[in-house]
Amino acid sequence: MATLLRTSRGLRSLSSRLTPPAARVSLRTLASATVSRRSSASAAAATFDSSSSSSTSDTAFFPDEPTGPRVTTPIPGPNAKRAIEELDKVFDTRSLNMMANYQHSYGNYIADLDGNILLDVYAQIASIPVGYSNPALVLAATSPEMVSALINRPALGNFPSHDWASILETGILKVAPRGLNQVFTGMSGSDANETAYKAAFMWKRQQQRGGAHVDFTDLEIESSMNNASPGAPDLSIMSFKTGFHGRLFGSLSTTRSKPIHKMDIPAFDWPQAPFPSLKYPLQEHVKENEAEEKRCLEEAEHIIKTYHNPVAAVVVEPIQSEGGDNHASPAFFQGLREITSRNGVLLIVDEVQTGVGATGKFWAHDHWNLQSPPDIVTFSKKAQTAGYYFGNPELRPNKPYRQFNTWMGDPARALLFRAIISEIERLNLVENTAMVGDYLYAGIESLANKYPHQFQNLRGKGQGTFIAFDSPKRDEFLLKAKTLGINIGGSGASAVRLRPMHHADILLDAMEKLAKSL
Repeated sequence: MATLLRTSRGLRSLSSRLTPPAARVSLRTLASATVSRRSSASAAAATFDSSSSSSTSDTAFFPDEPTGPRVTTPIPGPNAKRAIEELDKVFDTRSLNMMANYQHSYGNYIADLDGNILLDVYAQIASIPVGYSNPALVLAATSPEMVSALINRPALGNFPSHDWASILETGILKVAPRGLNQVFTGMSGSDANETAYKAAFMWKRQQQRGGAHVDFTDLEIESSMNNASPGAPDLSIMSFKTGFHGRLFGSLSTTRSKPIHKMDIPAFDWPQAPFPSLKYPLQEHVKENEAEEKRCLEEAEHIIKTYHNPVAAVVVEPIQSEGGDNHASPAFFQGLREITSRNGVLLIVDEVQTGVGATGKFWAHDHWNLQSPPDIVTFSKKAQTAGYYFGNPELRPNKPYRQFNTWMGDPARALLFRAIISEIERLNLVENTAMVGDYLYAGIESLANKYPHQFQNLRGKGQGTFIAFDSPKRDEFLLKAKTLGINIGGSGASAVRLRPMHHADILLDAMEKLAKSL
């Protein structure tokens, strides 16, 4: 072990020598851009200075990253096609977007095997937090702590490492949402939601029994083994139409975004409430949108009060991402919190995609200004780890092994999230994201005025870089964007969703070219 740790220290030293000094010093990524439109490639790399929200700097976030996209072959090119063919022999490649070469990907640019370099304004699936091959994360990956976590991966429920509390307190819990001071760590966003639902059900039955001290009855114990009530109670989780919460059995029963996710999979008898379908521009449809949100809240409360399988919790995304980047106002979520509180059900906020700074606040639900916090907040994606936060100690099961699996998370991923948090804080990236979002939104708004048919229902104002619009030729828009060296994502039926980390002007220039060509 000592030899391995010495090797780790050597790797860390080697990484420091191989990483250019400028790259180690200046790593402002996440969601950054220029203040004024680009006049040259170097101007496009200029960004907000991390020490002042109103000043600019000519230093690039990744000074040695490519100066712009480069497309030299069709995508996929010949080398990528061969690699895809080889992979398809052992792994389903039908959902493949791009065969990446991560050894050549750096900063805000993703590379392939044919020398093509694309500006990634989608961050894969909103899951890359601080750029590709970030030197700060390289250092974290070669630390003695990381080596130990990787080669001695603990079964956390039975054999946690002596420093697990410290890892949590200096990382995951350091950025815990207001009012939530405990965490259950997991493996993915679906897993985070799945275990959150389990916590809600156990809490609800505990309340019905009369408290944590009340033991299970013989009938409950026996019936649970037959998947029957009362041991397997007829409770439910209420979700919203067009929402997405994962693809495991419980989380899939709350997913309502696309039939392809749900076909052929048995589902629980759980209800769905309507999510507001807002009209844009918002300022031109104030009364209609208020009425729509009121209608949805009334229907949600009606379901909670009358559904034949009593509702234990309501799960909602701050922005329905996979379902089409659908927004609602803070007033809607405030109303939802009031409804759940007065009806004795939990509010679970799914921050798997919206969390970790993309909306200009670390947690998107911070935009709501709730009087009381959500009961549970789930997270993953940009965190590079997963789990759920909670504050009420009654959300801990009354007995061990009720919320349990072999791994119960991954300390290596928790250490990586700690390094990500440090980068975000050191470089003031959340505030930069808010400013960049305002700048980018204004740029797209200008394009929408010039090309109204191509940029419809622009949304995400004041939500950092969590911006989207509808395009009648969405799929063609995304394909052509690659020919211009831009990786963009879609969602819902016609939405183009943006999660840029940098270089807003390169993106705006490319989108104008796309609008002209469609």
